[in-house]
Amino acid sequence: MKSRAVKWFLLCGLILMMTTTVGAASGSSQYTPVEHSEHQRAVFMQSFTMMNGQLYAVVDRIEWYEGEEANEIFRQREGDADLTEAPDGYYIVNDQEEQITLPVSDSAQVFLQLYDHTGSWEDAQIIWNQEVSVTKFHSIFQNDKLIDMSWFPYHLTVENGEVTQIIQQYIP
Repeated sequence: MKSRAVKWFLLCGLILMMTTTVGAASGSSQYTPVEHSEHQRAVFMQSFTMMNGQLYAVVDRIEWYEGEEANEIFRQREGDADLTEAPDGYYIVNDQEEQITLPVSDSAQVFLQLYDHTGSWEDAQIIWNQEVSVTKFHSIFQNDKLIDMSWFPYHLTVENGEVTQIIQQYIP
């Protein structure tokens, strides 16, 4: 668990650095929360691998909260009189770590906010909901030299037991 806390600290620092020095790409829209649906699950993706010609996501289910809902859950769970709002406007609950393996559809839609485009920090810009293919996401996920994609939460849409959409959650 401490390892995950260290990763979150580093990820938040990385995003703060990039949003203050690089900013969002020109022409992109601003951040909007992911709209939840009946078949959607918030997760940490532990691995994204190919087995016997099929892509699989190994995930740990979480609860993701933003805004006032995050503040309310934060106050209930943390009970800190000096801090009454969730830091950075979001709160994650992960009471039980688990490994759930889900097949990923070859035609799944993948939307990313931030990833290593070229191996250079200057090119690691936030581009809201940039669509990439499942194959490209598999490649991006394997490359953790600049940005480790397993640090981010994701919203998965699962229909008939198969992942049909992956949305990387931006960490404000």
